Amino acid sequence: MKISLEHQNKIWSADLSKPIDISIPMFASEQSVRAWYVDPLKIEPVRMGDWVGAIKEGASVNFNNIFFNPHGHGTHTECYGHISKEIVSVNQSLKQFAFTAELVSIDPVIQENGDAVVMLEQLQEKLDSDLPEAIIIRTSPNGIEKLIKNYSNSNPTYLDYKAAEWLKEKGVEQLMIDTPSVDREEDGGDLLAHRAFWNYPENPRAKACITELIYVPNTVKDGFYLLHLSFASFENDAAPSKPILYALT
Repeated sequence: MKISLEHQNKIWSADLSKPIDISIPMFASEQSVRAWYVDPLKIEPVRMGDWVGAIKEGASVNFNNIFFNPHGHGTHTECYGHISKEIVSVNQSLKQFAFTAELVSIDPVIQENGDAVVMLEQLQEKLDSDLPEAIIIRTSPNGIEKLIKNYSNSNPTYLDYKAAEWLKEKGVEQLMIDTPSVDREEDGGDLLAHRAFWNYPENPRAKACITELIYVPNTVKDGFYLLHLSFASFENDAAPSKPILYALT
């Protein structure tokens, strides 16, 4: 099935039979990706007395509990409720799920303190002035270890707040990055990139969301895509999500 859409005064075609999944699978293992010092995700059968929710232990169905943190255990989408005093739900914030998107690959700039940072100038060099609704940032190096890495206490690559502010000013609604956060792992609670992108607290952008811990394989080329962003309907500041790309031709 193919659909057509207009972007930058051009008609593009997307083949919906060729999805590109850029989410990271979540599974119960020490090898599952995680960040923010959380323990590995757990998936365990429900136990009620002598009954165990596992077919291999005699039940008629598999009936599991899942213990996880959306920010620390895989691909997730968050709203400005992540940094606000008031409770704001991503499920109430995001009501549109299809977006024009552009994927860009960036070699982070190494700072004097050793930090790896995606800078404003790098985005401006890669992107035109007329930006789509979503920007997807793939950082280097981009090995498959991103699918199983424990990012805790590693100070991963992050986004300079000026870059986040520029994306906000350009009207970008969906920001995606393949690291645990758009901000530094330890920044004293400043969260400058989050605040800049969401324009918080001055005038929060309720529809704008940030998706972190994605993984875009090297076989996927930079360029324009149709993005479909879905997530579980948790009434929470963040939820595990599944961003899917469709190449635009």
